[in-house]
Amino acid sequence: MPRRTSIDPVTGVLMVDWPLFGELSRGLALRVARQYAPDLVIGIATAGVVPGAVVAAMLRRDFHSILVSRTYHAERVRETPAVFSEAPAQARGRRVLIVDETCDSGDTLRLAVASVLHAGAIEVRTAVCFRTGDYEPDFHALATEAAIVLPWDREVIVDGALVPNPLYRDAMELSGG
Repeated sequence: MPRRTSIDPVTGVLMVDWPLFGELSRGLALRVARQYAPDLVIGIATAGVVPGAVVAAMLRRDFHSILVSRTYHAERVRETPAVFSEAPAQARGRRVLIVDETCDSGDTLRLAVASVLHAGAIEVRTAVCFRTGDYEPDFHALATEAAIVLPWDREVIVDGALVPNPLYRDAMELSGG
């Protein structure tokens, strides 16, 4: 029987399973298709690559990625995100959709948009699966104040075995996930 996905009232955590994430990515692609016709889809690595690739496939558009992160090559989490790779050259002269998995403050999306515009895109819009804060991307599938634990964040591989991700272990135990 599939696991039910809901916000835990005690922890405020939304444990997202694969079926829900797939449906949200599908819904996001449909919302975009009704209002915008991008020439290119760019996913923000790392987690934005998953919904970005789904959206690109459903829209039948080329897909590329850009790395914007608070944690890439860092001993600790950065206060603000930074761009760690250039926007793809294929953005020049094209209408671009930038996709990420979540958006809270908008810092990551703003950096990605600036980078893609600097690369010569003629128009850029943004899309996320989860809008969790005040920043409003052009498209989102679900708005929530809950903390999000994505399917690929639940487990990590340690010594060849899947184990609960230590970063989310407490939240998963409290929510029964």
